Amino acid sequence: MSFAGLCGKHRGVMPLLQSLWRPALEILILAVGIYFAFIFVRNTRGWPVVTGFLVSLMAITLTTKLLKLTVLSSLLNQFFAFAAVAVVVIFQPELRRILAELGNLPLFNSAREQRENIEVIIETVERLSPVKIGALIAIEQTINLSDAVESGVTIDCEATPEMLETIFFPNNVIHDGGVIIRDGRILKAACIFPLTQRQDLHKSLGTRHRAAIGLSEETDAILIVVSEETGAISYAHKGQWVKGVSVPELRSFLSQVLIAQVKPRTAWQWLRDNVLNRAASAAAKPAN
Repeated sequence: MSFAGLCGKHRGVMPLLQSLWRPALEILILAVGIYFAFIFVRNTRGWPVVTGFLVSLMAITLTTKLLKLTVLSSLLNQFFAFAAVAVVVIFQPELRRILAELGNLPLFNSAREQRENIEVIIETVERLSPVKIGALIAIEQTINLSDAVESGVTIDCEATPEMLETIFFPNNVIHDGGVIIRDGRILKAACIFPLTQRQDLHKSLGTRHRAAIGLSEETDAILIVVSEETGAISYAHKGQWVKGVSVPELRSFLSQVLIAQVKPRTAWQWLRDNVLNRAASAAAKPAN
């Protein structure tokens, strides 16, 4: 082949490559977006709704195509235009939590202050657990809990084990409900937290525990629960529920979450912590 012919051949390949890279990039972005959307939905309370919706939609679409039902096919095409609204309605708590985390700056408390706040919680739990005094404590982070919490009595005092023990003492008029702690201060007591709608929880799980899971699903707060029946210690964070932990395990978890947030994180670190790591852990879990 002559040099001119070879150059002409390369000139024909280049426009083809230039026309293909954009569709390839779009397919890659869509594939990554669908994958992370699947991982995100899989660990939310809306997963059964999505599963039932997709199965029904596939069955209807397949029937429509096989039987060539034109009217039903037209209705389905119009229905897809409202799918985005349905996603927002179903996953409103999760989407609000993610957007709030993106829009709010972390609390830049010193590591020493965070350790002191953690020890207040630990000492409180150590006092309440052996004597089986029930407690529900919410540690506010980047999302303001006022929008997700009903009622409550304003306290606004320094958080100490003695004060928390007094609040949760059974004869106290404000011992029912939860306590909100912000920046090492007790903001409110006797708060009513939203209950979780999860159906996979054991029926014996009490109201305190369901309220802790419910608030953790809608916010990034850390919820600590002491059972008044068994004295067992549990915590909830971002919809994940861990029950029957020891005091050292609780201290380790609080240190990992709270002290790690002292230093500001870059956008890549936020993406790694909230998307990549959670996607990897979710993919490692067996499907329910």
